[in-house]
Amino acid sequence: MHPQVEKFIEEEHTCPHCSQRMSCCESPPIHVGDGLGWGSEILFICLNDECPLFLNGWAQIENQYGHHASYRYMELPGSKERNVMMVGNVDAFKAAVINPEVLRSQNLRYQKEKEAVQALDTCVADKNLEPVMVLLLDEAADRANRTRALEFMVKLNDLQCIDPLRNHAFRDIAFENECNLAINSILKANFKKECPSCFEIVKAQAVKCMHCGEILK
Repeated sequence: MHPQVEKFIEEEHTCPHCSQRMSCCESPPIHVGDGLGWGSEILFICLNDECPLFLNGWAQIENQYGHHASYRYMELPGSKERNVMMVGNVDAFKAAVINPEVLRSQNLRYQKEKEAVQALDTCVADKNLEPVMVLLLDEAADRANRTRALEFMVKLNDLQCIDPLRNHAFRDIAFENECNLAINSILKANFKKECPSCFEIVKAQAVKCMHCGEILK
C-alpha cells in the first residue's frame, strides 16, 4: 500500500449536494479536463446516482455542449480542493472504488514476501524452511523471488516441503513443473519416492506402499 493511500484511505468526505458519504476511488491516469495529473493516487467521488448534481447534469451538458454526459462531485484527500468531473455513463468510477480491507490484505502479503526474501540468505544455515514456503505458496510473489526460493528448497533438502506443494494449486504451469523437478531431486537425495496411488512418501526400494498397500514397481 502506498503511504499516501494508507494515510488518506480512512478519511470521510460528504457530498454537499446530497449529503451522502463519498467513495474513495483510484484516480484516473490523466486529469479528465486538462490532461494533467491529479497529484493524488486516490480521489473521493460522490457515486450516489440520486445526487442532484448527477441527475441534473445530463440535461445541463446536453443543452450546453450537445454531449451525453453528466457530473460527479469530487474532492482531493487531505486537501480543500474540490471540483466536478464529467462522466459519460452511470457506471463511471464505480469499478475504481477502493476496498480498504483488500488494500490492507495486499499490504500484509507484500510485507510477508519482503520478510521472506530477506530471510532466504540465512535459511540454509538456520535450517529454516518457512521463508522458502512463504514464497513458493504465494501466487502473487515476484517470480524471480519464487525461483530463488526453489533453489534454496533443494539446498535445504527437507521432505516437509513436499505435502504443502502437492496440495497447492499453481497458476503457472511452468513453475509447477520446476517445483516437481525440485521435489524429485529432494526425494532422490533422501532415498525416497512417492506412492503413485496415495502420494505418501516411502523408501526408494519399497515394493509395496505401507500406507495404501499399492504394489510399487
